[in-house]
Amino acid sequence: MKNKKSSISNKDIVLQTASTLFLTKGYQVTSMDEIVAISKVSKTNIYYHYKSKEELLLAIVDQLISRYEERISRTLMQDMSIHAKMERLFTILTEDNEQIDYVGGCPFLTLYTQTSHSSSEARAKIKGFFDKQLQVVEKLLEEGIEKNELSRNLPVHETAALIVTSIEGALFLTKATNNPMLVQNLIQAFASMLK
Repeated sequence: MKNKKSSISNKDIVLQTASTLFLTKGYQVTSMDEIVAISKVSKTNIYYHYKSKEELLLAIVDQLISRYEERISRTLMQDMSIHAKMERLFTILTEDNEQIDYVGGCPFLTLYTQTSHSSSEARAKIKGFFDKQLQVVEKLLEEGIEKNELSRNLPVHETAALIVTSIEGALFLTKATNNPMLVQNLIQAFASMLK
């Protein structure tokens, strides 16, 4: 056990601890002292790696975006139907919510709403993530139309917006109502609508 802990850097321990606290408790209510206490990394060491709580937040946002984009990119490269790719995209965007109790239902919504007045850079990165998701869904829909898997009359831009906003709304409502079936019902509804 001791060898495993020594293989993880203090920087990674702090990042993981802060990420868990920011996403499950909230950015505004989590103090650096609490991160020190839970991570068991000294405040001096934390500030060596991250000059401020906001810098730590930005590292967490970057890590989240990177993780999601990598998984989405792998899905887009696979040889499968558009319906299968869309279902996999839904799963990627919603599967972590089964294991982690995000304050706002979605990690990005949680961080965005918690930092609306304190970090314009974090907000811009999160906005960029959602803009990219819209582009990914538009690309998938266009690919489906080209392959005759989807109707040529499908309004691509509007449908992409409906899909992304519905996913985010379902994640929030799942949290607010404690009803995990909302996400599953949404996936099934879109699968039927896009046939």
